[in-house]
Amino acid sequence: MTGRPSHFPERLALLPNAEASEFLTEGLLTGREDVPSIKLNQVTEPLPHTDRRGDLQPIRDLAEDAMAYCQNSGLKATQADAWLAPRLHAALRLTRREAADPGLWNYLALGVAPDYVVWRHLPEPKDGKVAKVAADRLRGQYHKQAFARLWWAAELFRDGSDYGPVVMACGNQDILNTALRASVINHRPTAQAIVRLVENEVVTTGREVNALVGAVNASAATLMYDVIAPDSEREFRPLVDWIDEAETARQVSRNALPVGPNEAPAPQISVETLAAYFADLFADAPVRGRDAEEAETGE
Repeated sequence: MTGRPSHFPERLALLPNAEASEFLTEGLLTGREDVPSIKLNQVTEPLPHTDRRGDLQPIRDLAEDAMAYCQNSGLKATQADAWLAPRLHAALRLTRREAADPGLWNYLALGVAPDYVVWRHLPEPKDGKVAKVAADRLRGQYHKQAFARLWWAAELFRDGSDYGPVVMACGNQDILNTALRASVINHRPTAQAIVRLVENEVVTTGREVNALVGAVNASAATLMYDVIAPDSEREFRPLVDWIDEAETARQVSRNALPVGPNEAPAPQISVETLAAYFADLFADAPVRGRDAEEAETGE
């Protein structure tokens, strides 16, 4: 199995897409080879900032602790997502502009924790074929790449400083795989309303989550959610202050959830309005297999 890199510099770096491609070998994708870390670090670019947010070791420690958390608790690798997402977000303390650079995520996946990516995303072999990690887990779009998807899920599903909804969202692979790529999730009350329906068990199965997200996305084409359920005006100052606090912040807790930027949460009346509306949408949404189940139970 792909192991821990043999060489770590003190700071994180950027690994552009073109350079990252060189390291996406068949041996790595099948978990049989390690990344040549010295060679990789010779083609990286420095981060645009020089503060403590760029320290490499805290991120490496989080990846190791995420694996240990699942292995010691007898949990599936998929369950690492809910644990790691809020902590990765709180440790990196990025702006959205900084997080939009794929070079950072390429470096985390290939230079910092390729062993984590292989452990988390290597599927079970099927039909005698060699199992491979999808290349876009190492270098891919924000909703597919192993670390980018967790950071963006934490950014879009946190409720102000509260990472609780992130744990709920990342604990459901269908939310991560479907909702994260939907543009409506940028509207905070929409994101919180979807999480609330999952939390209240209005939707439970993967098929139901997919049906809900599909219905919410389709309805957004004709109904402006920010009109019927407005969000509060976002202020940039709390994020700037939170980033500045990284210089003196303690290590992210492994037991308690971290605290995000001191932003106001999404307006509760807006979340409640959309949760009720989405519940009605879901009631009429086509869910694969639901008609057959209802026929069997006589409902």
